[in-house]
Formats: sequence, C-alpha cells, structure tokens
Amino acid sequence: MSKIRYAVLVIVTTFLMGVAFPVGKMGMAYAPPFLLMGIRYVLAGGLLAAIVAKKPRPRGMKQWLQAGTVGLLQSAGVMGLVYYSMNWISSSQSSIIMGTNPLLVIILGSLLTGAVYRARQWLGVTVGFIGVAITFGFQLEVNIGSILCFAGALCFAAATLLIKRWGPTFDMNVLAAYQMLAGGFALLIISLFTEHAGFVVNGRSLTVLLWLIIMCSIVQFSLWFYLLRNGDPAKTSAFLFLVPFFGVLTSWLLLGESMEWYVAAGGVLICVGVFLVNWEGKTGSYVQTSRISSPEHVKRSY
Repeated sequence: MSKIRYAVLVIVTTFLMGVAFPVGKMGMAYAPPFLLMGIRYVLAGGLLAAIVAKKPRPRGMKQWLQAGTVGLLQSAGVMGLVYYSMNWISSSQSSIIMGTNPLLVIILGSLLTGAVYRARQWLGVTVGFIGVAITFGFQLEVNIGSILCFAGALCFAAATLLIKRWGPTFDMNVLAAYQMLAGGFALLIISLFTEHAGFVVNGRSLTVLLWLIIMCSIVQFSLWFYLLRNGDPAKTSAFLFLVPFFGVLTSWLLLGESMEWYVAAGGVLICVGVFLVNWEGKTGSYVQTSRISSPEHVKRSY
C-alpha cells in the first residue's frame, strides 16, 4: 500500500470516528440515545454480517460468548454510555474524554494483564490526563455526564484488551459484525425498559441514521480493519489522536458548540499523550504481555 493511499485512508477513518459524536447528538433530537444506538448497530451489524456471510462464523459456544462480550463492551457499553452522557456534556467534550482510551489501555494492560510499557508511554498517560483536567477548566466538580462518558472510555479500553486476546481466532470483519449485533440488541432491550421509545421519521433523521449506519459503522470498521491488516498496527494506532481533534472540529462546525481556549489546549495535550503512548520511535515500542499474549508469551510490538 502506497504512503499516499495509507495517509488518505487513515484520515478518512479517524474523521469518521470523530464526526460520529456530533452526528449522533443531532440524531438524539429524533430518538433517545439507547434506541438510536440500538437501531444503528442492529442494522449495521446485520448488513455487515450479510456482506461477510461467506466467511467463517464464530465456532462453538465459546466464540459466540466472546463476540457477545466484545459487543456488550464496545457497542453497547461504549456508545450507549457516551451518547447518553451527551444529555449533560457537549459532543466535543465526549470526544475528548473518549480520546483517552489508548491511555486507559496502558493502565489497564499494566494492572490486569501484566503488560510492561516504556517510560515514554507512561509519560504519555500523565500528559493525557493533564489534558483532560485542562479541558474541563481544572474544575474538580464532576457531573453524571462526564462520569458516564469516562465509564464508556473504560469499556472501550477493556474491549481493546479482549480483542487483542481473542481477535486472532476470528475473521475481524465477522467479529465486527456480530459484536455490533450483540451490542445493538442489548441497547434495544435497555431502551425498552428505560426510555419512552420513539423515532421521529423525516428526511433529516433518516439522513443522520443512514450516515451512522453506513459511514460511521460499516465503512469505518471496514477501513480500520483493512489498515490494521495491511499496515503496521502500532503506527496505525498512533493516528487515533486525530479522533478527538475531528470530534471537536466537527462539533463546532455542525452544532455550533463553543470552543474555549482551555478545551483546545487540553485537546492538544491529549493528542500529545496518545502520540507518546503509541509512537514506536527508532527501536519500536515493545510490550511484554502475559494473559493477552499468545501461548508462547512472545514479545509483541503495538
């Protein structure tokens, strides 16, 4: 894959990840968050499952449970919590909090899986969390929105670690399809018991829903897995720092959300922190893993 093609695909993918925040908030004007995300992932997962129907499905109860667990964390946990949090905080703040996911992966990986990280990566964790503090103006008060969004970021980090552990036994597009289906059905069940479900059907609401289903789910997942398969996963992951940037920028463009100087400053520090966590440097960034590694417990480069 040429460098130009790689760069274009990375920018498109991270843009789709970022723009999903303001577009999703626009959709909440026509449906409550759990219902909106449930419809999004059931339809997206069903369409992607049909596209990859000729590829091997999960085998046995163990793999179905693994796919379901990933779906409950990544689709239901992440997006359900994040979009519900937008009842209290802006979409740009949500995207910035979710931008801490690679930093949380470092912490959880170290505490729960025995992974060992370089000092540069721990520096990135510190810089990133300072950025989060600055983003909220160093206000020590927390509200339910920021707590819910941070819980979503934790779910994202946990799902990332599980995908690293279980992913090699799946076709990744098949895993993406069935985890979306699992998460989508879970969100619909939650909506049934917690929301006054209703979807306002008009041209704008259908446009938002189709964008979330096609561009921000199917296309985004397909491009991301293509990049991971055909490029260096560590270098590709380093570009995730673009997601909060695109999230803040598109929230300003689409929703007219104000962008205070400290929000921009905090976002820059989060970007720097995530870059330090993922940057390989000249010799590569090696992580010694235990429970998430292969049976041989070899060193892997992330």
